[in-house]
Amino acid sequence: MQELHRDIKPENILLDANFCAKVSDFGQAKMMGREFSRVITTMRGTRGYLAPEWLSGLPITAKADVYSYGMTLLEIIGGRKNLDVSNSSPDKFFPLWACQQAQLGDFSSLADIKLCRNFDAEQLKIAVLVAIWCIQDEEISRPSMASVVQMLEGTLKVTDPPLPKTLSFLEVERNISELELSKLSIEGETESPT
Repeated sequence: MQELHRDIKPENILLDANFCAKVSDFGQAKMMGREFSRVITTMRGTRGYLAPEWLSGLPITAKADVYSYGMTLLEIIGGRKNLDVSNSSPDKFFPLWACQQAQLGDFSSLADIKLCRNFDAEQLKIAVLVAIWCIQDEEISRPSMASVVQMLEGTLKVTDPPLPKTLSFLEVERNISELELSKLSIEGETESPT
């Protein structure tokens, strides 16, 4: 049997007394028999961590959890949420900005500012690249969790991943939604009571 967690996110990863990570909240988990490679399931989970195939209504595999892990890893690296609605800068949608910075080779700008530049630059680069591999559009392009562990441990080489196209689409979609909301609010302000 294989288990799909279906809700990997920072809030569901707890630390024990020795700072060892423990995955929690298996309320949405689903068991999948070994004879099945995919499962059709209703979309559950948390927006921002759901794999593109799940959003499209396609059957999912364990690679949906890999995608969620990649988004979570980016948040851990940056010390911030995927989407910062209070931020009007280009890094408002952190995953897209992180991918763009990685393509430019600027990994240090992605590190949590609370680290005060006290981190190993090579380990940061590897973690960012692994996270980006995990959030690839096509599930076949995402590594298995066993490969993720090997990459993070340094026993498997990490190559440069392509920019996931889905992230660009999500950013455009969010910008359009924000533009529509701001337009509605401006229209509401210009109307005068009669």
